[in-house]
Amino acid sequence: MVGIRFFQQKEILVANIQSGKAPIVTSSPEVLGGTPVFANTRVPIQTFIEYLEGGQTIDDFLEGFPTVSRDQVIAVLEEAKTRILAFAR
Repeated sequence: MVGIRFFQQKEILVANIQSGKAPIVTSSPEVLGGTPVFANTRVPIQTFIEYLEGGQTIDDFLEGFPTVSRDQVIAVLEEAKTRILAFAR
């Protein structure tokens, strides 16, 4: 249920997932059909998750996708942690 709401509210997602003042995740119909991507890239968040699920490291991911910064990856993980812990309360 949370996952569905998370992606249904794309505008809220983009506004809330920020590093400083710049968004770190964006979603636009013009970029990969609205798939959530790391800001200013065409790299889907799902690709990062699949790397982790496959046992690869953050460094492996960053090597394969140099347009994504370590700060963006850490910010996405922090946001996921915050949302999961808030849901658990």
